[in-house]
Amino acid sequence: MLLSRKAIATPFIICVCILGVALIQFPQLQKLINSKKSASLEALKKEIKSESIRLNFLEKMPSFGYDNFIADLVYLNFLQYFGDDEVRDKTGYSLSPEYFEVILERDPRFLAAYRSLSISTSLYAAMPERAIALSEKGLKSLSASVPEKSYYVWRYKGVDELLFLGNAKTAQQSFATAANWASNFSDAESQMIAHTSQKTAEFLSRNPNSKYAQIATWTIVLNNQVDERTQKRAIREIEALGGKVITTPEGTKKIIFPPKD
Repeated sequence: MLLSRKAIATPFIICVCILGVALIQFPQLQKLINSKKSASLEALKKEIKSESIRLNFLEKMPSFGYDNFIADLVYLNFLQYFGDDEVRDKTGYSLSPEYFEVILERDPRFLAAYRSLSISTSLYAAMPERAIALSEKGLKSLSASVPEKSYYVWRYKGVDELLFLGNAKTAQQSFATAANWASNFSDAESQMIAHTSQKTAEFLSRNPNSKYAQIATWTIVLNNQVDERTQKRAIREIEALGGKVITTPEGTKKIIFPPKD
């Protein structure tokens, strides 16, 4: 009976400890958010450093089987961090990849995290190499069918490689793999992704400097449920490449490609 009680108590205690660590983070991050109007840049930098130390601890601490739980809580922390535009305008987005070091180490199959990784780390933090490295590490735990729609990770990786590193060759391979993985499914969304990814890969194979491929890739960013600032950036880039963005009566964005690539 004593052994049985210990067996029951141990995971409960571990869960409480992990929850305690997570709860420690929330007041600290909330403190940073609430103090944004009055805090000096030096004070904000100290808070960022403290958050970095906590993330480093969470990355290395034993999880006792609660990896997904930790990943979810850290992702919520990231959303608060990323969404605080006023503070981010002062301090930048340098912590973005550190959040995903924890999230994807704990749960490499957390599909939504890869989308946030690409936008926050490549576009905002200007660290595409680190975003790509994290995606490549995570892809070792993915397959064409697990998790469902994992082909998106190859798409996000291709976006980073083409738009932020200018590496057309590796981007072509990423889009071709996305097309291959998506083609295994018969639903409309997967078939559309297979088709568009294959077209982008073909554009790049014919012309590594293809404007069509770059416009198509910025369109991925534009349609990726991003914030208004990212949408404006994507539209500017598409127009600079000779394309046009038209809003349909239904509220969707339609892309008009230039006459010549």
